[in-house]
Amino acid sequence: MNKIPLEDNFTDVVGKAQRGLALSDATLAQQAGLSASQVADFKEGTFDAAIARKLAGPLNLGAEALIALGQNAWHPEPREVPGLGCFNTNYQDMTVNSYVAFDLQSRQAVAFDTGATADSMLEFVRENKLKIELILLTHTHADHVADLERLQKAASAPVFVSEREQFAKAQPFAAGKTFHLGNLKIESRQTSGHARGGITYVVSGLASRLAVVGDALFAGSMGGGAISYEEALRTNRQEIFSLPDDTIVCPGHGPLTTVGEQKKHNPFYPEFQK
Repeated sequence: MNKIPLEDNFTDVVGKAQRGLALSDATLAQQAGLSASQVADFKEGTFDAAIARKLAGPLNLGAEALIALGQNAWHPEPREVPGLGCFNTNYQDMTVNSYVAFDLQSRQAVAFDTGATADSMLEFVRENKLKIELILLTHTHADHVADLERLQKAASAPVFVSEREQFAKAQPFAAGKTFHLGNLKIESRQTSGHARGGITYVVSGLASRLAVVGDALFAGSMGGGAISYEEALRTNRQEIFSLPDDTIVCPGHGPLTTVGEQKKHNPFYPEFQK
């Protein structure tokens, strides 16, 4: 899982910021002091550090983080956590992540999302003699719940989702609810904006604190602000970036990272890079 590539490249980041701020190509070019053709070439994949630096200003992006992304100069440090299983599955033209966290003593486990298929998750559960007691959904986009019916049947466990998601297959709850499983404490935080009911689950009780964030945040990027770009940025700042720097971020796409790494390397949060 830690060897999978970053979910987004520099063109993805620029595109998400431009759409979020509702800037036309012409307006962006004007504000950046660039020609329309320079902006078009950049967005089509021709990387130029000087142009990236000029675009960063009107897009409210961290220039050096954007440049590092364009130069393929950064990737998260590989990491493993005892008590955490990570599963990366193919869904259409992308890959998607799901996770299992478990109490090392009782072997009680919680599943986060299903990915495209729960095959590898269920095999991991069998091999490690675990019992899934809870299924917690970060949000209900199709790639994250594609195998929910089979996972629920195999685990005979309740499924929970944000009350904002209107999802008949799960029990709704309000953000702020805390779940307990053996020695694990799982706090829920609202990180909406990409999804109407996006939830980050903060897991304590293992060697490292985890934040299972769904598509709220990626290593070096974030989910598109389909519901609200402003809300996505704000809730991430409030609920994820307020966590300790050594918190391991478990995103819905791409590799594991940490809060501290994202403060240094995520272009969407330039205030941490000054």
